[in-house]
Amino acid sequence: MALWARQVSRWCCLLKTARAAEFPGRLRGRSAPPGLCRGFAPLALLPSRDLDVLPWRLQARRHVSGGSCSPPDSAKDGSFSSPESNLPSPVKQEQAKAETLPDLNAKILYEDWDDVPPSSALEEISEEEAMQIIAEPLLPLQSSTLRDYVDHSETLAKLVHLGVDLSQVEKRQKAGQLLLTLDFEKDIRKILLFLKDVGVEDNQLGLFLTKNPYILAEDLEALETRVAYLKSKKFGKAEIAQMVSRAPYLLLFSVERLDNRLGFFKNELGLSVKKTKDLVIRLPRLLTGKLEPVKENLQVCQVELGFQRNEIQQIVFKTPKILTASKKRLKQTFDYLHNIMGIPHHMLTRFPQVFNSKLLRIKERHMFLTFLGRAQYDPAQPSYISLDQLVSLPDEVFCTEIAKASTQDFEKFLKTL
Repeated sequence: MALWARQVSRWCCLLKTARAAEFPGRLRGRSAPPGLCRGFAPLALLPSRDLDVLPWRLQARRHVSGGSCSPPDSAKDGSFSSPESNLPSPVKQEQAKAETLPDLNAKILYEDWDDVPPSSALEEISEEEAMQIIAEPLLPLQSSTLRDYVDHSETLAKLVHLGVDLSQVEKRQKAGQLLLTLDFEKDIRKILLFLKDVGVEDNQLGLFLTKNPYILAEDLEALETRVAYLKSKKFGKAEIAQMVSRAPYLLLFSVERLDNRLGFFKNELGLSVKKTKDLVIRLPRLLTGKLEPVKENLQVCQVELGFQRNEIQQIVFKTPKILTASKKRLKQTFDYLHNIMGIPHHMLTRFPQVFNSKLLRIKERHMFLTFLGRAQYDPAQPSYISLDQLVSLPDEVFCTEIAKASTQDFEKFLKTL
């Protein structure tokens, strides 16, 4: 029994060394667990012939003193055979590996634990090293202008290069915040390619996005659907390009809204499909603007100015801007033309572009012709002057061909007013 106890004790010490070789990381910096030598080896490491006497070994272990891992003195005098000779081959291999390991308590185990520690923020550096430090500008947490973010945002920098006026964009509600959340490659490039495919020229992209930055947040499939709707209404590609360029907000309108707008002008004005198309091609912002001013101007023309429905159709078709003109200006111009100059309704219907002219220009030229005795607007009378000639010709041509006077005479007359 004593022999077996001493062998078991020796095996414990050897297995401890083998375990240290297998798991060095677990033993670094701390002593071995107290029970490492006092327990038994796993069954896989014990000789198979000893498994049947394992309960007896457990009983014998209880009589072994305090768990010392060193063999008793009687084992040192050579009276017993070498315990190594009785070990199974796996244990011998582990013992051979263990003999090549250094002492677990040696300082060598601590040398390569960590790399060189990083320098501290409080560490003093030389003046030359300090001069080489390049500090990046801090991103402002809050700003009233996009200019402060251009150096930090690749998206903004590319938009500026494209020709977008950020000073105008930031005036539009939430447009600045929108641009700061977009990625140029992921969100913006596909919209630019779409606009080019629609027909917006490269040199107009910057101006287009300045006026309508919100299109960058639109779904590409929805935009393509709206263009497809316009094509289904027989709008040509060049016409669509013209409409989109002149009315940048057009493609923000859904198909249903665009269809309702076209139906409104067709029904309210009593125009044919072709004339309705021609109307919105020449003034596409009719599809994007508010309808209330349009309804009010139509009411003014019919009720206050006294035009018939068919006359309103002709005026609007020839001069679409009359639908969005100021009501006050519209009434003042009509009052001077009709009541002061004596132009009848049918003549105004024939030359409705006179409503787009400045009232001061009309007054100055009419008064000069009256001074010269040439203010004749009746086509049945000699020396007839059409309203188109009155308002559209430049001063030099008006003076020499219509008024039969010099520009100096016209300028002198204006000084008398």
